Amino acid sequence: MRVLHVISEMGTGGAEALVREMAVRGEDFGWLSGVASGGGRHAEELGGQGIPIFGVPVARRRAGGLLRAAASTRTALRRFQPDAVIAHNVSASASAKMAMLPGRRVPLLTVFHGVAEADYPDAARILHRTSDQVVAVATAIADRLAAAGLTKPAVIRNAVSPVCQPSLRGPARQLLTLSSQDSVALCVARLEPQKRHDVLLEAWARLGGPAVLLIAGDGSLRGALERRCADLGIEERVRFLGNRNDVPALLAAADVTVLTSDWEGLPIAVLESLAAGCPVVATDVDGVRELLADGGGVLVPPRDPDATAEALRGLLADRRARNIAAAMGLTAIRRRHDPNVLMRSYDELLRSELVGGRR
Repeated sequence: MRVLHVISEMGTGGAEALVREMAVRGEDFGWLSGVASGGGRHAEELGGQGIPIFGVPVARRRAGGLLRAAASTRTALRRFQPDAVIAHNVSASASAKMAMLPGRRVPLLTVFHGVAEADYPDAARILHRTSDQVVAVATAIADRLAAAGLTKPAVIRNAVSPVCQPSLRGPARQLLTLSSQDSVALCVARLEPQKRHDVLLEAWARLGGPAVLLIAGDGSLRGALERRCADLGIEERVRFLGNRNDVPALLAAADVTVLTSDWEGLPIAVLESLAAGCPVVATDVDGVRELLADGGGVLVPPRDPDATAEALRGLLADRRARNIAAAMGLTAIRRRHDPNVLMRSYDELLRSELVGGRR
């Protein structure tokens, strides 16, 4: 089964990580995958593994950008000749639909990773017009789409494999010039408004003490956030690491991870933290709430630096609490976020679409 993944970019986000995993693991399910995107680190990795990569300009929220993305996607469709297309999020779904070759209708499945609350009505309207099947990455996301008028989507939760390796802690800390006694929190997230690093920095200023905050990721807000650290007097306790390809090592070095987003789908960063046995402090939003429903960390209200600081303080000071949360998080990963279950679910859904004759 030839499967073309269409996604805006293949950088460091959760949707990009899912495409990478599906493209690689799909081979075990009889898939031959290709990826059409605006490029990025994951696209380069997949290309190096022999997976066909097609360049598509990012479909900005303008008609011209969408048309250019659709034209490039049509070229990818013509060259790859897929049996099915998986589009990730709304803009990719729109450009893929516009790109469909005349006389050959290919089933289009859209994986929806979430949007800001105000954008759900538009998302539901576009997905209704473009997609043969919509898959939400969390139940709360599916419920929001249904409330916005879309027939309730299927739900297939994102997944990762457990990778808890305590033996990496010492070498990882040495690499980061951290001592064994340092209290360390890690945030893995793009430096963009959705992720609300400003709230995290306010919380870190309230935390006080010798703890170190590692921020992995890059984006348009980096300069402003670095200046905010200086204003808060915490620049010596916060390290901006930029984009990293060694997140497992960062997780091994950390005592807790933290995510203060305004909204999320089912964030891979939280899944990876739980899979590494690292407890999480995160905002109580949609998919994050589902992830931590069975333990694994502490939920805090969005935009609340005081609550975030209190939760971080509690976990960083209490090794037993961290160990309990880590064990619960690993159990949740094994029970509900198995990559083989994820791939089997997508495979069955795609093959049912093909058998249904939706070309």
